[in-house]
Order: sequence, then structure tokens, then C-alpha cells
Amino acid sequence: MGTAGNLGLTTNASSRGTIRFVAHIAPMKLGITSFVLAALCCRFSGLPAVAQDSAPAAAPLAQPVPLPRSRPHQSAAKPGWPEPQSFHEAVAGLDFKSEDVTSAPSECRLRLEKIAVIAPLPRLMGPGTCGGGDMVELSAVKLSTTLQVMVKPAPTIRCSMAESLTLWIRDEAVPRFAKTGAALRIVDTYDDYNCRGRNRVIGARMSEHGRGNAVDIRSFTLADSKVVFPTDIHAPKDLRVGLRESVCSRFPTVLGPGSDGYHEEHIHLDLAERNNNYRICQWDVREPPPPPPPSEEQALIAAELADKPLPNPLTTKVGGQGASRRKL
Repeated sequence: MGTAGNLGLTTNASSRGTIRFVAHIAPMKLGITSFVLAALCCRFSGLPAVAQDSAPAAAPLAQPVPLPRSRPHQSAAKPGWPEPQSFHEAVAGLDFKSEDVTSAPSECRLRLEKIAVIAPLPRLMGPGTCGGGDMVELSAVKLSTTLQVMVKPAPTIRCSMAESLTLWIRDEAVPRFAKTGAALRIVDTYDDYNCRGRNRVIGARMSEHGRGNAVDIRSFTLADSKVVFPTDIHAPKDLRVGLRESVCSRFPTVLGPGSDGYHEEHIHLDLAERNNNYRICQWDVREPPPPPPPSEEQALIAAELADKPLPNPLTTKVGGQGASRRKL
């Protein structure tokens, strides 16, 4: 018997089939062992297994899904108004009085209906101190049975404010515009009820607009369609002075040009109550600026013209002939 290569197997005839079978099995075992070892190494190293020979590749292992990061802490946004703590704050308003609830019109409304065209409104509710009762929409001031002064847009204000505004238009504004030669037909408003802070500044003190105690006047339209702005420096000064004096004597607060920078193009009127009946009247009646001084060239020309004597009308030639003067 001899050996077959380096396998150490016999080569007799009876064992040749066995030798061939074992010779085919040995490489297969070696290949399977190498694949298993490679798969184990990749399993612990986190790398995908690499297929060897004709063996199928191992499926990639699923990676753990990371959890989403928690949101950063955010402080709760502060509301524009404090959270209501009672029925009065949440629904009815801080000045609500149950004994005042009635279906009958107020005395103010009975008076106002005789001199103005109004539409009663339900109580306006908060938040906070905003709103109030006895609100109306003022659309016109009655001058006679057929003549009216329109108020546009019709402001939503308290009846007391509507009454004061109506009386001022009827008794003060209308006569003053009549002196200019044109009748007043429309009063143009700029702002009325608006739940906000003063000058629309967030966090500022409550504006009288938020209580229905204020109205802003933008302009006046006359019967000849001319529009007069009370803040226009080119409008008649005596008219603007008279309007200022009349509103300052009737309303506790008057703000216009020169007051605070927020009322340069309209006039603010309100019925704010202050200690000792303190009143605010801040409305500068301004005039157009003076013309600019003449330039140096213009000044020289004016000086030269001033030095030259004026021509004598008696010696002026007409049609090439000297003018003659005959004694009478």
C-alpha cells in the first residue's frame, strides 16, 4: 500500500472510492468552518458577514433606533391679559353691577336719541377692564328734522361719550365751519372702541379706547366736498384755534400734534376722570414754516433793482413818440 499525496490514505483498489469521497468532503468542511468563523467575527465586530465560495451572504443585523431627543425647556408664554379669577373678570367686566341690568334705556340714551342717530349695543365684555355697558353706535348728528352731519365710520362708544361728541359737533364745530362759508357735512373718525393699551403699546396702561370713552377725529368734509384736516398746517389757523379751544373746554383729554408723537395726524378726545378734575389739552396749532432766505445771487439782483430809479411815466414813449402833457 502507498500514500495518496499528503492525505495519508491507502491507495488499494478496495479503498479508492473511499479515498475519492473523503478527498471531496475535506475541502467542504474547511470552507464551512471558515464561513462560520467569519460570521462569528462579524457578529461581534458589528460588520456584515462576507460570503465565501458559493455560500449565501448573512442578512445585515438591524441597528437599534435611537430615541428622539427631548424638547428643550420652554417657559410658558405670558398671556396678553391676566387670567380671569371671577365672573366679573371673565364675563361681565369689572364694573358690572347686577342692579343696573334692565331692559329700559338709560337716561343718557333717551336724551341722545333726540339729537343723534344711534344704534344701542349689548354690553361689551372684557377681558379685564375692557368693555362696558350702555354702548351705542353713533352714525349721525341731527341739526334739524331734515339736516344731519354724518359720523363715518360710525364709532362704537359709551353713551356719555357719544352725547359729548354730539353736542360738540352740533354746538361748536358746525357754527365754526359755517363761518368759513361752507357747511359741515361729515366728521371722519379714526378710532373708537378698541381693547388695547395706550398708544397700542403692549403692556401699557389701559387706553380709554378700551372702555369706550374715547374717539379720534381725522378730518371734516364740507358741503363743497372740501376736506379739512385739523392737523393740517395749511388749514385756516383761526379755524383750528377755535376747534382746539372748544374741544379742550368740553373733553378732559385732548391730544394732537406735539403731544406725544402718536397723535400727529388726528385729534384724540376722551372722558378720562382724574383727581381734582385735572385736564390735559395738548394740541399745537402749527403754522407753515417761513420761506427760506434768498440765495446770494437773488440778493444781488434785488439790490441792483433797488438802486435803479423807476421810469417816469410822463416820459415813457408810446409808439415811438414821446408822451406830451398838456395843461388843462
